Amino acid sequence: VQLQASGGGLVQAGGSLRLSCAASGLAFSTYGMGWFRQAPGKEREFVAAISRSGGSTAYADSVKGRFTISRNNAKMYLQMTSLKPEDTAIYYCAAARAFATTPNEYPYWGQGTQVTVSS
Repeated sequence: VQLQASGGGLVQAGGSLRLSCAASGLAFSTYGMGWFRQAPGKEREFVAAISRSGGSTAYADSVKGRFTISRNNAKMYLQMTSLKPEDTAIYYCAAARAFATTPNEYPYWGQGTQVTVSS
C-alpha cells in the first residue's frame, strides 16, 4: 500500500492550498480516508476524515469552516482556506477500513507534505 500526499507549500496567512492524496495497492473506494497533521514538538492530530462513499465527513474544531475534505474514485483532497500560522505542520493522509478520527485506527500512512503559513 502506498499513499502519496502532495500540494503543500509556503503561503501567507489568509491564503489557500489544496492537498491531494493518491493511493495505490488498495481498493481505494472501500477505505475511509483521513488527514492528520503534526507540528514541531507536538503530537499528531486529527484534521479531517471522509467515509468510503464520501457521504460522511468529520473535522477538527480548529479547521471547521475553513477546510473541506473530498474524494473521487482515485484521490482524496483537502481544500484549505483562510490559513493561519498555527496551521503550519506536516500534513499526512491515511487510510482506514472504516470511518475513523483517531490515528491508531489508521493502518496505512503517506509520507506527509509540509504546509507553512507565514504571518
